[in-house]
Amino acid sequence: MSDYKLICTGCNAEYSIKENLCRCPHCGEPLEIEMIHGGKISSKNPLSESSLERYKDFFPFLEIKKEYLLGEGFTPLLPLNDLAKEAGVAELYFKNETVNPTWSFKDRGTVTGVLHAISNGFNKIGTVSTGNMAVSVAAYGSHANLDTYVLVSKNLPPEKLNPIAIYGCHLIKVDGDYGQLYYDSLKIGKEQGICFINSDAPFRIVGYKTLAFEICEQLNFDIPDYIVVPTSAGGHIRAIYRGFEEFYHSGYIKKLPKMVCAQAAGCSPIVRAFEKNEDHITRFENPHTIAHAIENPLPPSGNETLRLLKKCNGLAESVTEDEILEAQKQIGETGLFVQPASAVSYAAVKKLVKKGKITAKDRVACVLTGSGLKYTAVFEHHNLTCSETKLEDLGEYLKNF
Repeated sequence: MSDYKLICTGCNAEYSIKENLCRCPHCGEPLEIEMIHGGKISSKNPLSESSLERYKDFFPFLEIKKEYLLGEGFTPLLPLNDLAKEAGVAELYFKNETVNPTWSFKDRGTVTGVLHAISNGFNKIGTVSTGNMAVSVAAYGSHANLDTYVLVSKNLPPEKLNPIAIYGCHLIKVDGDYGQLYYDSLKIGKEQGICFINSDAPFRIVGYKTLAFEICEQLNFDIPDYIVVPTSAGGHIRAIYRGFEEFYHSGYIKKLPKMVCAQAAGCSPIVRAFEKNEDHITRFENPHTIAHAIENPLPPSGNETLRLLKKCNGLAESVTEDEILEAQKQIGETGLFVQPASAVSYAAVKKLVKKGKITAKDRVACVLTGSGLKYTAVFEHHNLTCSETKLEDLGEYLKNF
């Protein structure tokens, strides 16, 4: 396996991937694995191999072992004609990541992080998360028989703790600054031999490339004009665009999409900086949103996300709590129950159309990042009803509808 480089997204410093770094020692910005050119899609029957195996040419730095996979990827890309008309766009697609093994997009990155850890001799992995990533790392760590540490905020409620604990990991509440915990975990991990697969770790985000590869194939390489991504740390949106870039440089697609960073108005540090045309994000004070999965007041990849949006002529938009709930209900009426954070993508599309930034001629794909079953407390915010009748009256009762 060749010694590929880790490249700093801030100062362009280069390091060997064997150094197992997550952030640049010089400027502190996130690192990413060098771009792959000339990769080829596997010619095998896609039903006989995993998503990672199909695109293995784009992961030459990774030893893919099937026994550590859980069936992540190959998620549906659904055309939603009614919602396209409602939003005012030519075509609208939902990339449904809720059908991944632990019901979110995080599984794509967790599996590549686990494969990297195993190939580099680690028997301990960890993550800092309070939601989708915590569950994903706990599941994949257990599946791979790795000693797994999940560090969460002291105030995390039992309904979020139990879905993590069920996998048998070391679940630890940490009393202190949760934002600082991300950085301290990297230091502690280095000292104690724990490979932390945090939100924008290079070997995590590289796994998200497969989402872009799949969209290209699912649309016969005729990619949408815009890809809308609910954004928290920023690693996900970065990796999706990298996937499109690698297919472009390998000759599979003829253009690159514009990326849209979608955030909740109650925690939108990237959108705020984008609207002010700033190069660096600042901490979003007193964050509060129903879209808990993307409630990150100081995204580790925020600065790089700003650079990416400028590079691709992309957009950034924030949406209110009411707009999120309305979008979640509309998506639900198509047969898909998603997290509030997932609904942020469609809510952002509607808002951008109203502002004239996305037009009626545009083709748009929204990423649905996680299942609504992960946060059923949201039902309290919807006016949901149920009627009742007696069995003997049912026939007549149904005539009223």
